[in-house]
Amino acid sequence: MAQKRHLLADIALKGLAIAPSQICGAIRIVPLLRSQVRGDLRLFKRSYQDDLTVVDVGNASYLSYVPHGLVMSWSDNGEPVVAYGGQFQKRDGKALHGSCGSVKLMHRMAKREQGNQLRFLPLHLAMEGFLSLYFKGPEIAWQEYSRYAKSHGLGSRWEWTASGRAIAGLEDAIRMFEIHEGQVGVLLFVAGALASAFVVPTPEDYRVLHRSLLEDFYSELIFQYACIYDGPSPMSCSIDERSVKTLADLRRGVTQMRTDWAEFQGFMAEGLLDRALKSQIVYTTNSFFLQRFITDLDPHAENYIGEAIVRENGELEYLKTYCLSASQTKWVYLLSQLAEHNWNLAATAAALNTTLDELVKRLEKAGFGYLINQQVREQVTKRMKS
Repeated sequence: MAQKRHLLADIALKGLAIAPSQICGAIRIVPLLRSQVRGDLRLFKRSYQDDLTVVDVGNASYLSYVPHGLVMSWSDNGEPVVAYGGQFQKRDGKALHGSCGSVKLMHRMAKREQGNQLRFLPLHLAMEGFLSLYFKGPEIAWQEYSRYAKSHGLGSRWEWTASGRAIAGLEDAIRMFEIHEGQVGVLLFVAGALASAFVVPTPEDYRVLHRSLLEDFYSELIFQYACIYDGPSPMSCSIDERSVKTLADLRRGVTQMRTDWAEFQGFMAEGLLDRALKSQIVYTTNSFFLQRFITDLDPHAENYIGEAIVRENGELEYLKTYCLSASQTKWVYLLSQLAEHNWNLAATAAALNTTLDELVKRLEKAGFGYLINQQVREQVTKRMKS
């Protein structure tokens, strides 16, 4: 019951202030400032040099390029955590070297280390949870499903993503960005779409991790937006010069303009902020809860996965998000509807206000045709042609 009480229900920037954005081409970076920094939680970067990482996640393996991990260090008594260099760059997993490259073998997405330390793999923790959604497939042996689906569930899953260095203009924007005093995070927009929300516990952590945005991965949607658009979505705030007669008037006008900026930039992120979430706690300490989440799925809106560390009082200490592409939203929405109706195709079709034949075709287009019995697929094709 205690864990359930601390499950993240929505993303609220409690304890954080939104500062005016900085723009470079299609990239808009909105600083997030923290007024009260406690220091009893720190995040340190641990860099990896391997070409491929294979993570044992229990009943499956997760394969990806992983440029770095994060080491979470905390104190149980509220005392500040001393930054002693992470970490020491300790050996993490087992490295195999061959003529074609190097492979790192790791155990678990989040692994407790000595003392009050936990190593986890940022964004990959969220992506592994996303890929494993509904992984087991139908639990009832419906005759419409293939023998493979009944024996292996969804089988292996993969997704294509783009490195931050492949996002046009992002490297220049990160290099020229001015870090504010008290800054602990950013809202990163590409042509008006929220590509990432990133928050860490302290300003010192953020200064070290600022360039890690280039090592994060982004969806096909964000990659395409950066290629297509050469400017951000329009945004304009100004001071009514007729109301300025003294320096005090000007000061009030600037304060109001900054407030308007913050409100508008918060509005731009409404697809994530205050959105209902489905969360899963990954690790707990006495005061902090590491969890991963997915927003409630809306096929007609932007949807997100991510991970967060939340303090016992609900304050957000760490946040990293990933914006799903349209195709990713489509397949996970279809699977969620099937799971909600016990993988009964007829009941799912009725809930989606469509026919069974159209649902089978939608599953095929989403890459799940192999789950359906071949005879059923042939019958559907024949009926739709007639």
